[in-house]
Amino acid sequence: MPRRAPPGGTAAPLVPARATLPALRRAAAGCTACPLWERGTQTVFGAGRTRATVMLVGEQPGNDEDRAGEPFVGPAGRLLDRALAAAGLDRRDAYVTNAVKHFKWEPRGKRRIHQKPNAAEVRACLPWLEAEIAAVRPRALVCLGATAAQALLGRGFRLTERRGQPVPSPLAEVVIATLHPSAVLRAPDDAARREALAGLVADLARVAELLRRPRSPEPPATGA
Repeated sequence: MPRRAPPGGTAAPLVPARATLPALRRAAAGCTACPLWERGTQTVFGAGRTRATVMLVGEQPGNDEDRAGEPFVGPAGRLLDRALAAAGLDRRDAYVTNAVKHFKWEPRGKRRIHQKPNAAEVRACLPWLEAEIAAVRPRALVCLGATAAQALLGRGFRLTERRGQPVPSPLAEVVIATLHPSAVLRAPDDAARREALAGLVADLARVAELLRRPRSPEPPATGA
């Protein structure tokens, strides 16, 4: 039987003290911190290298991810793979996850249509994401879309104003927000899709460029 979080709270009480990725994945499988666990087929936790150089955070799993139990395996994931390769980044050296771990959807005929998670749902799931970041300790953290960016960088973050710009943050050495691949797929025509994809690739290439720079030496510790 799933261990339940307090009503209206967050997943924080469910996060194990020894928060390795396998332990987090097992604990998150029974998460009931928000009502989305009743709607999704299963928890879709992050996947990738334990000590990945780059961590990419999207909004939530989609229909394909909900069925498969893995993040970024549908059309948006395939487009992300293409964009990463074009930018000189290797998904095999990355960790991919989402701000919300269950698929939020509404029925439309036989289809399940994506619904945007609300602030309470994002807040409830945030302890899982924070624990993933702490476990992976990526050099670069890429927020894919406004939901992920606002979850990690604050509700006042505006993707339209700061997209592709490095953001000073204790979360990682390089932190950048860019388009979610699904936004590219939703562009109204071929020209708009090409432009949006070019922007996504350019932002990811910026991440690759920043990672090639030598790390700044840490200041020496000062004694008392």
